[in-house]
Amino acid sequence: MATPPSARSSEGVLDLFDSPVAFLFPGQGAQAVGMGLDLYKGSPAAKTVFDEADKALAISLTEIMFEGPAEELERTVNSQPAILTMSLACLAAASEAAGQTLETKATFMAGHSLGEYTALAASGALEISDAVWLVRERGRLMQEACDESAGGMAAVLGMEFTDLEQICHETNTQIANINAPGQIVVSGPQEGIAKAVQLATDKGARRVIPLRVSGAFHSHLMSPALTGMIQAIDSITLHNPRNPIIGNCSGKPLTAGWELKDELAQQLCGCVHWQESIEYMANSGVGSFVEFGPGTVLSGMVKRITSDARVTAVGDMDSVKALLNPPSEG
Repeated sequence: MATPPSARSSEGVLDLFDSPVAFLFPGQGAQAVGMGLDLYKGSPAAKTVFDEADKALAISLTEIMFEGPAEELERTVNSQPAILTMSLACLAAASEAAGQTLETKATFMAGHSLGEYTALAASGALEISDAVWLVRERGRLMQEACDESAGGMAAVLGMEFTDLEQICHETNTQIANINAPGQIVVSGPQEGIAKAVQLATDKGARRVIPLRVSGAFHSHLMSPALTGMIQAIDSITLHNPRNPIIGNCSGKPLTAGWELKDELAQQLCGCVHWQESIEYMANSGVGSFVEFGPGTVLSGMVKRITSDARVTAVGDMDSVKALLNPPSEG
C-alpha cells in the first residue's frame, strides 16, 4: 500500500522515524554479484564506506562485490565483510539522502549472526575498519573449522521446538537459529544433519531444506575457531554502543562494550534467538523495522513474528529514495 502524504515528516522522512524504530542487518547468504554498485556510483557517503573497507583489508573487496566471480564472493572470508560493507553503505546512503544521521533515530539495532557485527559498527561500538577486518578474520577462522570437520545445516519448517530439540539430541546436532514461528535451523556434522532431516520429515515437519553452506555454523563444530576469534575480538576496541544492541544469544539489550565482547564470542558456537529478539523489540514499543543490506530475508521473518509491524528494506538507491520519499496514493 502506498504511504499517504500525511505520513511524511516536514523533512521528507517517513514518520516511522518519529516513533520507536529498529534497524536490522542481514547475515551471510544474502550476497550477490553486483550488489552495491549503484550505491557506489550514486552516493558519495556510500562510496566512502566501500573505499574504507578496501583500505582496511588491503584488497579490492569492491571489485569482488561488483564484478565477481560469484565463487569468489561466496567464499566465507569474502562474503562476510562484503555483506557488512554493503549494509553500512545502505545506511550511509539513506542518511545522506535524508540530510541527517539516521543512526540516532533507532531505538534498537540488531543483526542476524554476521549482521550483529554490522549493528555494532552502525551503533558506533566498532570502527568500520575494525568491523571489516574482524568479520574477515571471523570468516577465515570459520572456514578453517569447516575444513577440519565436515558439517552442514538444514531449515526445518512447521515443527515444534521440543520435538526438534529431541531430534537434535538423537543426531548429535543442535539448534542454530530460531528465526520465526515454525522456522528453525539445525546445524552439525553432515551425517547428523542427514539423520535429522530424515527424522524431521518422518515426524511430520512441513518441509525440511538442506542449506547451501560450507559448514555447521552456530554449532560445536565451530569450536576450533573460538580461541582465534576471542583473540581477534580482544585485539580491537569495542565502545559502548550509541543504540542498545539486541543480542543474538540473549534476545535482550546489550549496552556495554564488555557485554558485546562476550556476545560475539558466545554467538560463534551458540544459537541465534532471532524470534525472541524481534519479540523483545516489538514488546518494547517498536512498531517499525528497517532492514539495511542485501536481500529481504529479515523483513520476511519480522512479518511472520509480528504481523502488525511496519517493515521496510533498503538495499539499493531506489529503495533509499522510496524510504525517504514514498509515493502518494492516487
